[in-house]
Amino acid sequence: MKHAEQGRITRRQFLTRAVAVTGAAAMAPYVITSTALGGEGRPAASERITMGFIGTGGRGTALLTNFLSLPEAQVVAACDVKRPARERAQGMTNKQYTNDACVTFVDFRELIARPDIDAVTVASNDHWHVLHALAAVRAGKDVYCEKPMGLCLAQAKMLRGEVQRLGRVFQFGTQERSSWSTRLACEMVLSGWVGKIHTVKVGTRYSFAAPNFPAMPVPDWIDYDLWLGPAPWSPFTENRVSNSHWFHISDYSLGFIAGCGIHTVDMAQWGNGTDRTGPVEVEGTGTYPRDGLCDCATAWNVNLKFASGVVMNFTDGEQNTLGVRFEGTDGWVYVKERHLGGAIDAEPKSLLKRPLGADDVHLPVSNHHQQNFLECVKSRQPTAAPIETAVRSETICQLSDIAARVQRKLRWDPEKEEFVGDDEANRMLTRPMRSPWHL
Repeated sequence: MKHAEQGRITRRQFLTRAVAVTGAAAMAPYVITSTALGGEGRPAASERITMGFIGTGGRGTALLTNFLSLPEAQVVAACDVKRPARERAQGMTNKQYTNDACVTFVDFRELIARPDIDAVTVASNDHWHVLHALAAVRAGKDVYCEKPMGLCLAQAKMLRGEVQRLGRVFQFGTQERSSWSTRLACEMVLSGWVGKIHTVKVGTRYSFAAPNFPAMPVPDWIDYDLWLGPAPWSPFTENRVSNSHWFHISDYSLGFIAGCGIHTVDMAQWGNGTDRTGPVEVEGTGTYPRDGLCDCATAWNVNLKFASGVVMNFTDGEQNTLGVRFEGTDGWVYVKERHLGGAIDAEPKSLLKRPLGADDVHLPVSNHHQQNFLECVKSRQPTAAPIETAVRSETICQLSDIAARVQRKLRWDPEKEEFVGDDEANRMLTRPMRSPWHL
């Protein structure tokens, strides 16, 4: 199918094409291949989880590599609005399986319409995450969704409600939940090894500014209108759609306050024992570019106070060491993200040699985030990073961005998930979408 034929389609064209594809598949001869029969530790085809990938750029390619290495997975489709990205994913998949069975799509709705797909990985641009995940969940697919979850809390809450209502398995891309060092650090803290926690310092990478760039003709290798999707229309530039820039443009992302910050915030939530709740107060400052293509926070310093009295200090990496430091009455524990080495440090140093005892807190063990997802698809058990904890961690990133923008103390109700007595701040919990896209 040529690129021009894979662009936007009407509902009637979409349904007609889906029926045609299904009918053709039904009439095709069924050939049992050697790979379908399994062998060499690989389950038979009937026991594998068939997967489709929406978004096959940098992060999507990394996830595809991980899933292709797992014998329980069978990747059958890849979707991306950029031709080079989807062709690369198709080539990787066909090379792994030594066949040409992987099908590519431009429009995610065509991939989701395939009845043979059990699970979908969403690794598209941040502003698409929730819409892609919602469509998959509503089509009966289980979902592995890259972080962050979206651009506003209304999107995250909608996805949570649909995952719960439809009983789908959901894994958030906060893979520190499958890191032994993060798990051990949180177990040490939750077991009381450093006394009563009073402060949690969280540091992450920050966004950057960029100049404006002149408009360019839209090239034939991208469906630009579908790339924009629910975001406001803007003139095309290659910089706008490049991974090095769109991460830092507020129409498509909250910047690294969420894109990277979600990892360390989620680690802090786990060790603070606040997976299913949130802060009661938030106050902070931030620096945002006033001109140029990129306009997300390049610096921030936010304090979030919990009902327990614990204060989470969330900053850009210039102000805090990258990672999470739990400070208690009797010492501290510090842990880096796994991709930065995952090192653990503590005071007193004797804690680093102390084994967990039978009466200490033992958190659920996952040693491979993608493998954990596949196991839970089969067992129907909660994943290492289920939708409930995902939304709570996501909320902290979004509250931090709002507080840094309004620069005044805000009261937060973690049960109602809304600001107390602040209409302006509450309006920032939702985001309009460009027609025809909606939740």
